Amino acid sequence: MPGGSSIDKDLGLKMTVHLDGMASASTADTNTTESTDTVSVPHPVNVTGKDTRHRNHGNRVKFHVTPVSEEEHELNNRVPSRPTPELKFELDDEGDTLSNHNSITALLSSKFRDIQKRLKQYGIESPRFRKRLVSKWESLNYDVCENVLYIKEQEKYKSKKWVTLRWLSKWLVMFSIGIMTALLAATIHFVVEKLAHLKFDLIKHYFDDCAKNNCLYQPALMWMGINLVITVAGAALVTFLQPMAAGSGIPYIKSYLNGVKIPGLLTFRAFVAKTLGVVMSILGGLACGKEGPMAHSGSIIAAGLGRGRINFCNGKSISFYSAFRNDHEIRDFMAGGAASGVSSAFGAPIGGTLFSLEEAASFWNQDLTWRVFFSSMVACFATNFLISAINGDPTKLTDPGLVRFNAFKFDLKFDLIEIPVFIFMAVIGGLSGALFVVMNYKLTVFRKRYLNKNWIKIIEAGLVAMVSAAVAFGLMVGINDCTDKAPFDSHAVTAAVYCTDKKHNSLSTLFLTTPEGCLKALLHDPFESHGPVSLVAFVLIFFLLGVWTYGLSVSSGVFIPSLAIGAAWGRLVGIGVAHLMPENPNLGVNSSLIKQLDVGKFALIGAACQLGGILRTTISLTVIIVECTDDISFGLPIMIVLMISKWVGDFITTGLYDMNVEVMGIPTLPFECPPLCDDLRASDVMSHPLATFKTKEKVENIYRMLKEETFCGFPVIEDDPMAPGKGKLKGLILRNQLLVLLKKKIFCPEGQVPPRNITIKDFRDFYPVYLKVSEIDLSDEEKSYVMDLKPYYNPSPYTVEQKFSLPRVFNLFRGLGLRHLIVTDEKNMPMGMVTRKDLAKFRVGSKRGLVKIEQLKIEDK
Repeated sequence: MPGGSSIDKDLGLKMTVHLDGMASASTADTNTTESTDTVSVPHPVNVTGKDTRHRNHGNRVKFHVTPVSEEEHELNNRVPSRPTPELKFELDDEGDTLSNHNSITALLSSKFRDIQKRLKQYGIESPRFRKRLVSKWESLNYDVCENVLYIKEQEKYKSKKWVTLRWLSKWLVMFSIGIMTALLAATIHFVVEKLAHLKFDLIKHYFDDCAKNNCLYQPALMWMGINLVITVAGAALVTFLQPMAAGSGIPYIKSYLNGVKIPGLLTFRAFVAKTLGVVMSILGGLACGKEGPMAHSGSIIAAGLGRGRINFCNGKSISFYSAFRNDHEIRDFMAGGAASGVSSAFGAPIGGTLFSLEEAASFWNQDLTWRVFFSSMVACFATNFLISAINGDPTKLTDPGLVRFNAFKFDLKFDLIEIPVFIFMAVIGGLSGALFVVMNYKLTVFRKRYLNKNWIKIIEAGLVAMVSAAVAFGLMVGINDCTDKAPFDSHAVTAAVYCTDKKHNSLSTLFLTTPEGCLKALLHDPFESHGPVSLVAFVLIFFLLGVWTYGLSVSSGVFIPSLAIGAAWGRLVGIGVAHLMPENPNLGVNSSLIKQLDVGKFALIGAACQLGGILRTTISLTVIIVECTDDISFGLPIMIVLMISKWVGDFITTGLYDMNVEVMGIPTLPFECPPLCDDLRASDVMSHPLATFKTKEKVENIYRMLKEETFCGFPVIEDDPMAPGKGKLKGLILRNQLLVLLKKKIFCPEGQVPPRNITIKDFRDFYPVYLKVSEIDLSDEEKSYVMDLKPYYNPSPYTVEQKFSLPRVFNLFRGLGLRHLIVTDEKNMPMGMVTRKDLAKFRVGSKRGLVKIEQLKIEDK
């Protein structure tokens, strides 16, 4: 760093360094503004500071380096390659800017420093959910184990017929994924629309009757009771059947496609809890949508069809075929399933493909692009056909998705003079989106600390449902915003409440409907349908309900609530612009229609800004919104506002999905290696010492090692009686392979020929639910036997030498999707192992314009 202080990066210093070499102090008497770089490199350092002011000279800095004991710097049982020092940072205490040390100002300054010190100490001692990785998350196995069994099996398939059959099978699976996802989407749509209409018709009837008879408490209690019962049932289903079905599931899907194994994510239980749970969440009146969960549901369908097996409860399953039972193939099918789910939800096959590429999948190729797009097209067309058939006209094909923004009365056009207004709205969307993420993060941390019991989760979900009904009822009764304008949807449920002369309460079209119906009303209802007071109240209340709802133990999505919030305040902006514009009678067009176009256009821009500020995706959301509106000419302003809202939001915090991944401590890998790590080597980040096996190992040693160690991969070394525990590397064997070998009892007494009655199919039969050590039952005699590992380990694992630089290690690990990378010395002896967590603990981020690299802690929970 030019002009900066010379500090060895190996110390792990994390501080702000000014370009003039002075350390940044928290003093308010600085006269110049200097550019800063926030630098943090591998090992953590304790930095303590004492802020003191000086009379006649600038602040001087002293660095005191104190060695730290080994117990303090051990990280998740990993032995670091070099000692981690403790760096103390303090200023010379030679004077003070105040002549009177006993003055009130000095006293207040001392008290302030004491409070600041306590707050810093609290931050160190309290758990920091976004500054850690959880050790329970394991990586997927993308690398092929080219052992003797694999080579023997491949000899059977060396024919053009087999290659063609495998190629056709992949396309057939993708076609089936699209069809099954469409069937699920149409079923959910039909059930939700029918039951929701019955629910709101009943509430409307009591509303209109009790408004005249002074018994409005009856519809209020009825509304709250219905929401409570349905939501509690949905929360109990998710909480007790499969907790992985909570939320939208997109953060988990994104992590899985990045290479992290998520137990329970793709099970049949998760499918049942996700599909039934999202229906109950919407019918329970929560501020959520079913579009996000459709991506998770599509991924579960894809994983089940790809494996050719459905696992039910109590270990029972139905098996069809086993050709694609490996993590690499299932990952590609899941990318198609996620895209099909988004495509069937929005009727946007291109947007679904781009969503899978931009937001979910971390590994991509040209063949996968075509297969994913094919699955998305099939899902979109099948959904269109099924929903059109439900509506009574299967050949019309006018409903390609669960939610459509529908065509506007006029073509969406814009003038250059409107671009500054759109940019202003994008800034608002970015700021409000960042506020949404920050508030939801605080709430998520609070839930993890204090609301982590199952019964508390169910009670909270029921409470949110009751509050949602009570607040909606209070707004409809308290704000007497009456209108005689017919709503856009002729089937919309409207309640008069206190309105007369065949008028209805405008808020009833927003609350007595599903979230999708609310969004359509904000986009397409006539100009005079919703007043400014109603819209302001709706934005504030729905924003808080959306923050509170996301993260509950229910199946829910954030797409539709975000769009509805943005459409509401965008409609407010449109009303303001329409009142500022002078009417021109020479246009030859009804001015009310022009206002209707303007307010719908600004509502659409507001929806895009809010969604971009919360999720931080640009390309896929642009295409999804364009496909939902059937108007390509409005794509440019949508793209502009999505980019600006993303930039503004990223300046403050990460996106909602990335925030959830960080809170859960999932070790995802970015696309590029963190900067400022060029001087680090493989030996600096590897885990050691290693647990190794010999090519012929005693069963007792293997069984004991599997029970005591948590490693999922073990290097196999040559037998060398002169150097126990050391030897040249021969290969790598996985934990799940050893468990299958022990379960099948592939061992024998020493000196005898070991059994060979095992094939690749025996290993695939346990995929993806592998055995546990507790399921292995061995006698004392069997533990004295010997297992020959040579036919089963991978004889050609990926290895690097100790001096391999961290960027090259990262690129190799990330590009090949590795799980284990063995570090060897010049004699090809294993020295350590690089895993996903060893690389994911170095995280780069940007906050308030400053780039920072930090080392995360690895914790057990």
